[in-house]
Amino acid sequence: MVFKKNIPNMLTCGNLVCGCIATMFAFSHLFLQTQHSHVDMHLLEMAFLFILFGAVFDFFDGFVARLLGVSGPLGVQLDSLADVVTFGVAPSSMIFALFTQVYYPEMLQDPFWFKYLPYTAFLLAAFSAFRLAKFNIDERQHTGFIGMPTPACAIFWGALISSSEDFLRSPRFNAAFLLAFVLMFCFLLVSEIPMFALKFKNYNLRSRENVIKFGFLACCLILLVVCGIIAPEGHTWQYICRGIAGSIGLYILINLVLHVIPSEAPSNSPKGERSEE
Repeated sequence: MVFKKNIPNMLTCGNLVCGCIATMFAFSHLFLQTQHSHVDMHLLEMAFLFILFGAVFDFFDGFVARLLGVSGPLGVQLDSLADVVTFGVAPSSMIFALFTQVYYPEMLQDPFWFKYLPYTAFLLAAFSAFRLAKFNIDERQHTGFIGMPTPACAIFWGALISSSEDFLRSPRFNAAFLLAFVLMFCFLLVSEIPMFALKFKNYNLRSRENVIKFGFLACCLILLVVCGIIAPEGHTWQYICRGIAGSIGLYILINLVLHVIPSEAPSNSPKGERSEE
């Protein structure tokens, strides 16, 4: 019985370990880039891959907890602690590494900015922790989210950085843009903007909510397939990652549009469910 009760917690710890490994790869990229520039992209891809592994563990710990009937407050708290690492610290570490390589425009050509601006990357970790704590006590977020879920935020940054590093380090992108994006995502994490969760109470296509979710999933599938088709030989995973980042961007856009359009009020599910953030 004790083993059964702790199976979801073991999965949650798997999420935490994946976050730690992702963070290690991100900092390995930072520390080894000058000596081993040919493995830079590989290290970032591995960091993102372990964020994805963490997301899989994060999904199944809640699923298994409900399946076994062992949901409880301990699992909820442990889940949030693991999520802070995998979906807060790990992507922040990737952004920190990018800040040390990104192009700095003339207005930021000062040793002060080179030295201290990269640390703003960890604002994302702080806001992710705040968002997760808020999620645990917010009774409105049983069937949907208020603000951007941390896994979506982390997956966006991981996919973007691991697949588009050359563009992000070019003069077409710069440190000021990167800081603006970090601040924008910090705002989205703690905003009062409702965002749908990919949970289905039923599969009735007459439901506006279901139509939106199925439409979103269909668009994501099409985008990923197109990215896989147009990818040059040897760059399929890189283009798929760009498709993943684009899918998260589409998710944000759809929810921003829905925010200004009247919709049906979501109904809450029973309290006490294990968090799936």
